[in-house]
Amino acid sequence: MQRILLFLYSIRAFLLFVALEAVALWLVVTYNSPQGAVFFNSSNALTGSLLSTKDGFTSYFTLGEANDELARKNAELMDILAAQSFPKDSIYIQVDSIMQANYQFKGAKVINNSLHLRTNHITLNKGSEDGIKVGMGVFNGEGIVGRVKGVTKHYASVISLLHTDLLISSKIKSTEVFGSTQWDGKNAKFAKLRYVPRHVEVAKGDTVVTSGYNAVFPEGILVGTVDSVGVGTETNYLDITLELAADFSSLTYVYLVENNRKEELDSLSQFIPIP
Repeated sequence: MQRILLFLYSIRAFLLFVALEAVALWLVVTYNSPQGAVFFNSSNALTGSLLSTKDGFTSYFTLGEANDELARKNAELMDILAAQSFPKDSIYIQVDSIMQANYQFKGAKVINNSLHLRTNHITLNKGSEDGIKVGMGVFNGEGIVGRVKGVTKHYASVISLLHTDLLISSKIKSTEVFGSTQWDGKNAKFAKLRYVPRHVEVAKGDTVVTSGYNAVFPEGILVGTVDSVGVGTETNYLDITLELAADFSSLTYVYLVENNRKEELDSLSQFIPIP
């Protein structure tokens, strides 16, 4: 042990140099957007390749569970199709044509997922070559998962809903009152529904879904259910805790949604009224 300490002491200057270089690199990447983007994309490609290799080795042991989940989802879809069959003397009106025209959906597999940080990310096995784009919304059969932050040729990095900087435009389904879902960095099963006025009646068990007020998610995707309601420290708003619908500890497959008219909607914000 003494020899190891003496060796480390003898190269202390080199170790100090490495530490300072690491700090300098971190400062450049953090506070300079162009360099940060280059570093992020490069590291995302490298880590994505390593994680894909690891995932290919470990996924063999979870094939049974994944197949069971796929079978369960298929059974649910078959039940829905059976319930939507119509008598011969009836007529079917397609009410979801607007959503089908406005949104496109893609599937991907989760190959890495963090839970215990305040800024958690998810890595997917699909990238720009598969049509994945920055800004796409991510969800699974249970509820909202996050939003795509970065994309390389074969991989995508997602800002998890368990990220303190991500806000999801949401609404209480029963009252149509909207707010923003934001994780508070504590329990991975719960988040806060912010900016709901104090006069609104909210009860435990109320369903919260996406509002459709932004260009990311369609309206009506499940976010969670109200777990508790209190008077917030900000006098104008309620302190609402949601139990999240998605189980982030067992994410396997997700869907990505793209709004075909996002650029058109975003362009409206560029118009500045002439005084």
